[in-house]
Amino acid sequence: MRIRTRKLAGTLVLLVLVAVWSLLAMAFAQFALRSANAVVAALFYAIAGLGWVLPAMPVVSWMQRPDKV
Repeated sequence: MRIRTRKLAGTLVLLVLVAVWSLLAMAFAQFALRSANAVVAALFYAIAGLGWVLPAMPVVSWMQRPDKV
């Protein structure tokens, strides 16, 4: 697969990943954090906001691989 095609596919995968991750985080927060105090909620949102980076790292490294000649 050429690098341009990988970048297009990777971009679409990353967009879907971020959308699904944010919806799942919001749904979890609505049910699990109803009675939590502000510090716990802020900590959850900080971790959930940065948590999508770990699954995105392999996709980005796959996108950046050079073409096979």
